[in-house]
Amino acid sequence: MGFSFTIIETSWDEHRDELSALRERVFIGEQGVPEELEWDGADHAARHFLALDDQQRPIGCLRLLGSGQISRLCVLETHRNSGVGRALLVAAEEAARAARMGEIFLYAQTHATSFYETAGFSVSGGIFMDAHIPHRQMFKLLD
Repeated sequence: MGFSFTIIETSWDEHRDELSALRERVFIGEQGVPEELEWDGADHAARHFLALDDQQRPIGCLRLLGSGQISRLCVLETHRNSGVGRALLVAAEEAARAARMGEIFLYAQTHATSFYETAGFSVSGGIFMDAHIPHRQMFKLLD
């Protein structure tokens, strides 16, 4: 049985508390990303997408930078593998297309590359470490 959720586009100023709480819980709490790496100063200029459950509680988020980079995709553990991450990616891709970006790219944690591949992303280059976590650059051409 599935559950319902919605994706909204928002700004850092409008939903800072919800976005930062999600990222703190997943990246800093679960994955041990150092705070100084998580808070990189790019949030104010980014377009943010927030997943809300049917009671309007935040369950996931991501951001789209002006460069076409998708980053900070996270979903609460209780809602993973339920389509939330895919829906966030689709929303960001649609926004990138509307902004006439030619491609989007991201730095995927290696355990998540197959998730991104099923969304149409391709691996570009080798494995590198970021915040002590192995990553691969991936891209998707938009038409």
